[in-house]
Amino acid sequence: MTAEVLPSPVPRDIETISLIGFVHGVSHFFHLLLPPLFPWLMPEFGLSFTGIGTTMSVFFIVSGIGQAAAGFLVDRFGAVRVLAAGITCFALAGVVLHFATGYASLVAVAALAGLGNSVFHPADFTVLNHRVSPPRLGHAFSVHGLSGNLGWAAAPIFLTGIAAAAGWRSAALGASVVALLALGLLLWRRQALTDAEPHAARAAGDAGPTFAFLGSKAVWLCFLFFLLITSAFGAIQNFASPILQAVYGLSLTTGALALSTYLTAGAAGIVLGGFLAQKQAQDLLIALALGVAALLAVLLASGWPPAWSILPLMAGIGFCTGTAGPSRDLLVRRAATARFGKAAYGRVYGFVYSGLDLGLATAPLIFGGLMDAHRFGDVLIGVALLQGLAIFSALRVGKTA
Repeated sequence: MTAEVLPSPVPRDIETISLIGFVHGVSHFFHLLLPPLFPWLMPEFGLSFTGIGTTMSVFFIVSGIGQAAAGFLVDRFGAVRVLAAGITCFALAGVVLHFATGYASLVAVAALAGLGNSVFHPADFTVLNHRVSPPRLGHAFSVHGLSGNLGWAAAPIFLTGIAAAAGWRSAALGASVVALLALGLLLWRRQALTDAEPHAARAAGDAGPTFAFLGSKAVWLCFLFFLLITSAFGAIQNFASPILQAVYGLSLTTGALALSTYLTAGAAGIVLGGFLAQKQAQDLLIALALGVAALLAVLLASGWPPAWSILPLMAGIGFCTGTAGPSRDLLVRRAATARFGKAAYGRVYGFVYSGLDLGLATAPLIFGGLMDAHRFGDVLIGVALLQGLAIFSALRVGKTA
């Protein structure tokens, strides 16, 4: 057995996976720094939904551009320094929000939070691929995805709870405290994330010319896959509740419950996906899971199912999409190592995952027109179409890598 496949000590793997999972959860927490506070910020500054919603487009645009660049910084300076810089941006975003005086301040908050968010995927996956033994990588990616979902779940409860009790400016400071605690933990346990091989040596290793990865068909297919799958996710996240209210006559509360069911089932799917991803045929698993999710989306779009079946259908779509998550991350690893080796993990993951931010930024623009035209079923058909196209891109990655 070669050194590449020898298992790492279990405690070391667990500490690395846990620490990376925690900081990833913090990054998703700051995805939602602004949205839970919209009910307070809009009357405070006299903003419309379009105006306040634009701040989230700023967040994802900055994050997407920064993510592509952050991968190079990870390969050059190491993940710990880059992660620390990202968390520092989160802390600053909370402080700026606390002292916000107008719309420009909110845009600055979104830009700072987006810049902080940009470092996590290239840094996290570089650490996991370097530090965690291959037999446990599927579980590592599963924990990584699950922790992100938990960060999403924690933010609204934390921020709205403080805002209701002490005002939105106090909630902003509370978010900064969360970031500072995460930064302290990261620096305290940084040895769990530091690779034994010097970063400069890796950067000069087997990755080839700096931008050689852009000539890889597999890398571009991975980027396309992320763009497609997150555009579909963004459509459901933004519009599922009003769609189900319009098509099936659900109440506002039940529509919100359907979205929560989708997200919760997605988290359960990620856990199962961590085990299934170890079976090597990641592209086929992605195709099967997303294929079922697309069929369920088409069924939901038809308006035929009875109202009682909506929650199970939403759970099925979320579960299947979540199941594909860990295999998705391992598929990117295959694309990275097929030609460029470990030295290019940061830049490959950074570029590929910028497709995720682009998908989340463009989904409201793509599907917002259909929503305004009351073509609610067409939005779900669009979700299924995007998932179908993602299947073909995943299968092509598997063959190319």
